[in-house]
Amino acid sequence: MAEAKTVKRKRSKLTAYNNWGYFFVAPFVIVFLIFSVYPVLRTLYLSFTDLKLVGKGNWIWFANYKRVLTDKFFWRALGNTFTIWGVNIVLQLGLAFLLMVIFSDVKYKMKGLRFFRIVYYLPNLIAATSIAFLFSTFFMYPYGDFNNMLVAITNLFGKIFQRRDWIGSSSTAWVVIAVIQSWMWFGNSFLMLMAGVQGISKDYFEAAAIDGAGRWTIFTKITLPLIRPILMYVAITSLIGGIQMFDLPYLMVSASTASYGRVQTAMMYLYKFGFTVGTTQVGYASSIAYTMFMIILVFSIAEFMFFNRKKED
Repeated sequence: MAEAKTVKRKRSKLTAYNNWGYFFVAPFVIVFLIFSVYPVLRTLYLSFTDLKLVGKGNWIWFANYKRVLTDKFFWRALGNTFTIWGVNIVLQLGLAFLLMVIFSDVKYKMKGLRFFRIVYYLPNLIAATSIAFLFSTFFMYPYGDFNNMLVAITNLFGKIFQRRDWIGSSSTAWVVIAVIQSWMWFGNSFLMLMAGVQGISKDYFEAAAIDGAGRWTIFTKITLPLIRPILMYVAITSLIGGIQMFDLPYLMVSASTASYGRVQTAMMYLYKFGFTVGTTQVGYASSIAYTMFMIILVFSIAEFMFFNRKKED
């Protein structure tokens, strides 16, 4: 009987001791619920209302979502987003792949990887406002550094270059933003891919080299299949970041510029209704947010299935 009481007392002390764990995790849970879970649920609720800037919105069920599906300006903005992201991801992953092949090649044996990691990742650490100001000045019309550089180069060949408004023109503004985005993020993709390559045992590469396999064979038969999980991660995160593109086009192109309609992204369109005075429609902006969430979810699942299908093959 005494032993049972002793065991029970020990268990009660152990339970009391373990309860302190709730105390230590409580701050995170509370902050997470207030600043993460509540805004998500609140936005979902607002998407079914006609709430404007102030006052109380009326429950209108799926009217906002029907409006989004028939809103040609939203789909045009989403098309702009995918166009800019498409050029961005091709340049970004292309450059990251090229650098990965160079630094991981057994025959090249490139040195200074740590230094180049820092250099390539630096653009990702610079604030978007600073980058927007830097490149707005660089591409400024008519006497920005880029125009001056092209004029100087063409003069060497006896030609005359007509200065262009690279940011103000609808045909070039979206390309400029896509290239800048690629410059900002290729270092991040390069680090991810190199981490995947360095996780592969060197025995595979050495054995393939001994067997006389060429660089292309090693890359396609060893490197590429083994870094597929990293590729999937990079592809999905790039897609999410691309659809949420906002800062650079918003900071570099004003609404009064002729190229604004060509670079207005889906997030900029959401911002117009969610936070701009005069056009504020909180309920509609919330429905746009959840529509974009569903689009991201569908494309992410498609990418996940694509990479898994290839893996099974």
